[in-house]
Amino acid sequence: MSLRSPERGDGAASMEEDHLDLSPEGDAASSDEETIKPEREHEELSDIVEERTSVIFDQPTENGVIANRYRQLLRDRDDVSEEGSAEGLPRRAGSPIDSLLSVPDDSPSLAGSMISSVGSSRVPSLASRPGLSSPTPSFRPFDRRFQSRISSPSALSPRPTSPAFLTGHSRQASMSSQFLLESGETETPTPPWEVVRWTKLKKLNAQAFSEAGKRSFGSPTCLAVSASIVLGTSKGIILMFDYNQNLKMIIGPGTKAVESGPITAIAISADYTTIAGGHASGNIFTWDTSRVSRPFLHIPPLDAPQLQHRTMDGHMPNVSITHLGFLGTRHTALVSADDHGMAFSHLATRGTGALGRTVKTTRILGRYPDAPPPQSGKPLKPSTVLAFSPLPLGNVERATDSMGLTAMLTPYLLVIVSTTPIAQTQHKSARPKDVAPHSAMTGCLAWFPAVKLKVPDSNTGSTMSKVKLVYCWSNVLTVLDVDEIPTEDKDKPPILKFKARSRWKCEEAIVAVQWLSRSVLTVLTITQRLIVLEDRSMRMTEAFDLIHKYIYHADLFSTQLHNLVEQLDEDDTSMHGVVADAFYMSFKTYRGRIFLLGFNDVSIGALSNWADRLFALMENGDYIGAIQLATSYYTGDANKLTVGLPEDATLRHQMVRDKVMELMSASIRYVFDQRQKGVTSVDDQHLRQIAETCFIACESVGDLDFLFDEMYEWYEDTGVEGIFLEVLEPYILEKTISTIPPTAVKALVTHYVSKGWESRLEEIICHMETATLDIDQVTTLCKQHGLYDALIYVWNQALSDYITPLIDLLTLLIPLVQNSDYASSRNLMEDENYGVNALKMFPYLSYTLTGRIYPNGERMEDEVASKAKAEIYWFLFSGKSIAWPKGSGKTFLTRPTEREEPSFPYLRMILQYDAPSFLSALNEAFEDSFLNDSQEKQLNGGTGKDLPEEQIFGLTVDRQYVVSILLEIMNPNDFAPEDTIYLDMFIARNLPKFPQYLLIPGSTLDKVLTGLCEFPGMDLAEDAQLSAEYLLSIYQPPDISRMIPLFKKACFYRILKRIYRNDKQYGKLLQTYFEDPEDQTEIFECIAECLQPQAGLTKKQVHDVHDVIKEHSRELVELDPVRAAQTIATYAPDLHRFILDSLDEGSELQYEYLKALLEPDTETSEQPASTYDRDFIELYVQLMCKYNSSHVSDYVGIVQATNLRLDKLLPTMEDTGVIDAVVILMAREGQVQDAMSRLTRHLETLESALQGLVANTDENADELDVKEAAEELLRGLQKYTHVGIWLCQGQMKTSKKLNGIGRRSSPSPSDLSPEEALWLELIDTTVQITRRLSSVVAPSKSIKVSSSSSPTPVLDSDKLVALLRSLVQHTFTALMTATSTQSGTPSNNRLVTTSGGSLTFLRILRAFLTRAARTSPNLADLRAVLTSIFSAYAYEESILRLSNRLLEQQLFVNVKEAVELRQRGWRPRGSTCEACGKRVWGPGVAGNVFEAWEERQAIENKKREEKKAAQAAARGIGKVVSPPEEESYKGKGKGKSTAAPTAGPNGPSSSQEQMANGKQDTQSLAVEATANGNGDAYGRRKDQQPLGPLVVLACRHIYHKACLDALQAKQRGEGDDGHGHREVDEFGREAVYRCPIDG
Repeated sequence: MSLRSPERGDGAASMEEDHLDLSPEGDAASSDEETIKPEREHEELSDIVEERTSVIFDQPTENGVIANRYRQLLRDRDDVSEEGSAEGLPRRAGSPIDSLLSVPDDSPSLAGSMISSVGSSRVPSLASRPGLSSPTPSFRPFDRRFQSRISSPSALSPRPTSPAFLTGHSRQASMSSQFLLESGETETPTPPWEVVRWTKLKKLNAQAFSEAGKRSFGSPTCLAVSASIVLGTSKGIILMFDYNQNLKMIIGPGTKAVESGPITAIAISADYTTIAGGHASGNIFTWDTSRVSRPFLHIPPLDAPQLQHRTMDGHMPNVSITHLGFLGTRHTALVSADDHGMAFSHLATRGTGALGRTVKTTRILGRYPDAPPPQSGKPLKPSTVLAFSPLPLGNVERATDSMGLTAMLTPYLLVIVSTTPIAQTQHKSARPKDVAPHSAMTGCLAWFPAVKLKVPDSNTGSTMSKVKLVYCWSNVLTVLDVDEIPTEDKDKPPILKFKARSRWKCEEAIVAVQWLSRSVLTVLTITQRLIVLEDRSMRMTEAFDLIHKYIYHADLFSTQLHNLVEQLDEDDTSMHGVVADAFYMSFKTYRGRIFLLGFNDVSIGALSNWADRLFALMENGDYIGAIQLATSYYTGDANKLTVGLPEDATLRHQMVRDKVMELMSASIRYVFDQRQKGVTSVDDQHLRQIAETCFIACESVGDLDFLFDEMYEWYEDTGVEGIFLEVLEPYILEKTISTIPPTAVKALVTHYVSKGWESRLEEIICHMETATLDIDQVTTLCKQHGLYDALIYVWNQALSDYITPLIDLLTLLIPLVQNSDYASSRNLMEDENYGVNALKMFPYLSYTLTGRIYPNGERMEDEVASKAKAEIYWFLFSGKSIAWPKGSGKTFLTRPTEREEPSFPYLRMILQYDAPSFLSALNEAFEDSFLNDSQEKQLNGGTGKDLPEEQIFGLTVDRQYVVSILLEIMNPNDFAPEDTIYLDMFIARNLPKFPQYLLIPGSTLDKVLTGLCEFPGMDLAEDAQLSAEYLLSIYQPPDISRMIPLFKKACFYRILKRIYRNDKQYGKLLQTYFEDPEDQTEIFECIAECLQPQAGLTKKQVHDVHDVIKEHSRELVELDPVRAAQTIATYAPDLHRFILDSLDEGSELQYEYLKALLEPDTETSEQPASTYDRDFIELYVQLMCKYNSSHVSDYVGIVQATNLRLDKLLPTMEDTGVIDAVVILMAREGQVQDAMSRLTRHLETLESALQGLVANTDENADELDVKEAAEELLRGLQKYTHVGIWLCQGQMKTSKKLNGIGRRSSPSPSDLSPEEALWLELIDTTVQITRRLSSVVAPSKSIKVSSSSSPTPVLDSDKLVALLRSLVQHTFTALMTATSTQSGTPSNNRLVTTSGGSLTFLRILRAFLTRAARTSPNLADLRAVLTSIFSAYAYEESILRLSNRLLEQQLFVNVKEAVELRQRGWRPRGSTCEACGKRVWGPGVAGNVFEAWEERQAIENKKREEKKAAQAAARGIGKVVSPPEEESYKGKGKGKSTAAPTAGPNGPSSSQEQMANGKQDTQSLAVEATANGNGDAYGRRKDQQPLGPLVVLACRHIYHKACLDALQAKQRGEGDDGHGHREVDEFGREAVYRCPIDG
């Protein structure tokens, strides 16, 4: 049975491509670049980390690598974070900034130094100490929040995020880094392990490849592998070896097989008991391995009769069998393919012996050589089967096992067919477009069957893998998944769904591909390079050359495809440039092993597994690399599939964990043994590297006990525990490790103190679990070294004691209280105790009273927070000295040398030390809900617990109590104003926030307001005013007027503005705005607010506002002249004169002010300029002459002439040289002649200046740029020449209007009118100037050069002469334009008007020539002038000619496109009328169309001859008007008008064409052929419908004209007779038809 689908598809090159529906994994692997992208990202990251670490290693390593990196991270963090740095905290003068920086310093501290680490806040200096100035600048204590440098550790880690990317452990990268990198993309040495361990089968090779073996058996030609190694030879013999290399069987000698030629294909059945061999002659033999004396089955090629009669299918004789395979478990079912591109399935019947069986062969691919060509007529391209394989059996039953699936790859198609029960195509896909054009033609494929999984698949979750096929064309590899979809009928096979999942592009063509395991592919390239790929990720994990293996290959396909390659078409990108040799018979895999058939031997290779690679690294002495590699295997960052590790993390961890721990133990022992032996390579740096590696490994595997149980002991015993502890630091800061044995803690403290790293030690302690700490040891060390952050942390977290740390800090202040002279004798902030350590109490109070752990800022538990807050409040506000710890009898005294302690001693001590910082901390505490009056805090309410005294008291403290105590203590008698001002600000800010909790008498609030107004330093002014505003938002003093002088004295302008605005004292309000230096821009809004009509001000109030404006008028204009003018114009226009008079006369302020009034911006202007007095405009023009002279002429041109007085403006204009404006004004006043005279004088002035400049070129060359000055003067001449032209043109327009009204007679030809005289004067002036200056700057004169030795001319004579001549040319051009446009006014006598313009020009020209003849001394000068005149004409003519040429060229292009469109023909979509359905053209059309066409052609020829005769007779008489010819017209490129061959009997001129009226797609052109009077002479035959005209529409539908007319008439409601009214366009053509179908 023949299978048509693949046969037809294989020959068709137009087969659709296999469009990939890629999964996420496949999509990422769509190309070589993208597939390897994740690996390359790993490379880059690894390189970066390695580079950074290398730089660190080059630096001094006193503090260790990690420490340096950690310090750098801290610096970077502080550089970018304001809140976390010193800048994020209050700052005041006198505080040593360096002592508070939050960057740990690695320099050793001075002996006995008490400086702590970074202060947890930037705290101000003492404000109230005698001899200290007021703090400046203000630090706004109530606008900031205390912060700690020891914060969340998330940003502090200097270590890589993944152990797989840890940097190399030395300057020379570890060889283990190769496991992350693609071979060939790195310069580091190759890894110490063998990627593939090759084993040469010496015994087998000695038998098969020896000279004796080749003589006896022939040379091996193909290889098959299963339970045995089977070789086919060139003598038709099959050799079977077991894995002990014993030759078990020699198959074929003495049978027909050895007569059938070499073995070209070989296959082994699924149960290993049957071997099949295909021969070069086309014979196929199968052999039962239990009896090989004769074949089990013989499938011969077709003989001659079978070929001739085609009675059965089979291979052609003498055609090599290139591929062979068994189907399923059957011994009698095979598939085969030959090198002529044909494939067959063979099914043998059951019987006894070879003679008792019959074989049924079915063709499944290809064509016989003598087969008829396909009906499509397409030429057949030569084909062959590049790759071929039946689906092997897996270890789980699937429906596909019984379908006999076979995959075949041709140069054009991948075809998958099922052979059972019938041959049927299951899938076809064309070669992908990704294949490079003209590349090497190769093809290969390999199946992997469905198998049962031990662990569910991580991608699909299934316990059974899918069947998959990998196939390659050239360098493009694709993986195809096969899904089985069960059918409802159990007897029917399932539906198979094929999905191309992944695609990968190699750098070179692929000649063989095999599955090494379910997830690993091996690829052999055309250069014999072996590549190992992971299936899902398509990541290339290994690549190495096999060229030294001399792999056997043969040219099997080039003969068949010879014509295809020879006839290579460069334009056909689907073709290839060369056909590669076949390698598939020499490259096999079985059970994770690679089998290679070489020309001289057979080799077996196995990829080295993960344990082998670790062992190789250890043997190579790279134990650090081994630990890193093992860690990456554990985490799954390395190539786990290639080295035999499972994808499942649990299984992988079980396999690798023990190996990691074993490697670490062995490495540690080895390293320290080497160190004890004195090996120099094992230095401290080396120990640090192995420590870092082991830390990462232990963290990865989750076994941190190893670090202290075993590893730390080695470092401690050797005396290098410091290295271990430095590596440990970042893990503690990240809280990866928080529990440390006491011995390690002690060593940690000792080591860091000895190094002078107290700040780093402090941070380490603050991130540790306190349960393992030796409290006495740690607290003693912290006090000794001033580590108060750590001390506080230990007391709080280990002992839940919040008072002892406060007592320790207050103890530092006792000398301050005992000896007041101590403070005055030195700057306290220079003392370590006062400048750094004691200041830690304020952030500590802030953190604790807001429920945060100090110093890391983490939240406390609610119960712990409540206890801590209560203790602090009791300690500070109980009012008495206390004994602490309780029961110790030790009373903490602030004044131990005095008899009595003051009330509230601790609070008083803190306030005396630094009141601003304490109040700032208390300001934060006030925002905590602990101070609310909740029921739980009431003493009598009860909490059900027996609370100690401090808890009971602390729970009763609220905001009211705290404020009362502060007011009592901080009285003016005991505290200076520099301190009490902060209490005033504290109260003023908190009263509005907590009005329900605070009740303060008005008298106290008045004192607070007064205190705020009497702030001690200007740096506190803004804080004081802001606080006063807070207070006034909730408290209104009974006599606010009494406070106003205080507000004025304090410059509280915002408060004053609010008061004046509320009291409607607008004059004072505006005065305050003027006095406020920081709010000047709001003055204009204030004026608008006060004077707007909606404000409803009384006359007195308006008068007051005006008085303030007058008083500050100059200040107002200086602030912003434009806004001042706009505001005054809108709200107080009467003040313009006063304001202008108040400004300096002639100042730029006056000009800017007037400019805003008279030439306002249209967007902001509200007052038209024309409403202002003439004096304003004249003053503005005068100022404009001074400050913006170039704009004067434009401005006076738009201002009415009646507004300006010439006698007042002309002197100023002439003085400033604004002549153009003078001319405009004089012309507006009617003094046209005077204006021209003034203009000519100025032109002559410019001429004189230019002459003087040129004459003195040598003298001025060094002082100024003569060239630039000369060009500037000539541009001035041009400018004023244009002014003269404007004057003359304006006068002509005026006279034209007067002539139209007065109808005065034209002057005689000899007399000039006034406007003509103006033109004459202008022309004469320009000509004379040109003539005189040309003689000065002409090139014929000796060129002036500078006095220096440079020969470069000072003046560019050519450019100057060109500018001079342009004066005359422009003037005459303007004159011609003016005289030629005189006919623009309507006139009944157009000829007379035109001649009048010409006469004007001629009169002016004649008068000019007459005058020029008198004044010119010779004809040469006059000739030069005339040349300039007539060059203007030539210029105009050349422009017109150029325009005409451009227009003609564009017109030609358009006409040419139209003609080309007319020449195109239309082809109707069908051959029948769309209306009646009758055939109108082509075979079967009714009527003698050809005869009718011949008759029409005869008539047309006769018509043409008559026309030629008429033309010949009329030649020489005149123009002959020819009768219109038939023409074909097209419109818009939408269609053609064509007369169909069946157009019927048309008479002369009977064809008309419809024109498209600009509507596209819905319009058509039709050719009509209407019957004339002689229509019956032809076109009508007996019993036939008369031939009528056809209409072909743009949509390609065709109609009888009569049918289409009837349809359109019906649509218009005119009946079906077709004789309705016809619309005719302006050209006499009938209107277009519209298609009834497409509209």
